[in-house]
Amino acid sequence: MTEDRITNLEIKLSFTEDLIDQLNQTIYKQQQQIEFLYRELKSIREQASSADGTANSSPKDEIPPHY
Repeated sequence: MTEDRITNLEIKLSFTEDLIDQLNQTIYKQQQQIEFLYRELKSIREQASSADGTANSSPKDEIPPHY
C-alpha cells in the first residue's frame, strides 16, 4: 500500500518536473520574442521620427497651399 503510494507520487513528480521544464522553455521563447519585438518597435519609431523631420525638407515635396 505505502509502496504504491510512493510510486504514484514519484510518477506525478516526474510529470510535474517535465511540465515545469516545458513551461520554462515556453517562457524563455516568449521573452526572446518580446525582446525582438521591442527592438523592432524601437527601430520603427526611430525611422518614423527621422522621416518626420525630413519628409518636407524639399520644397517640391511640400503640399501646395490650395490643398
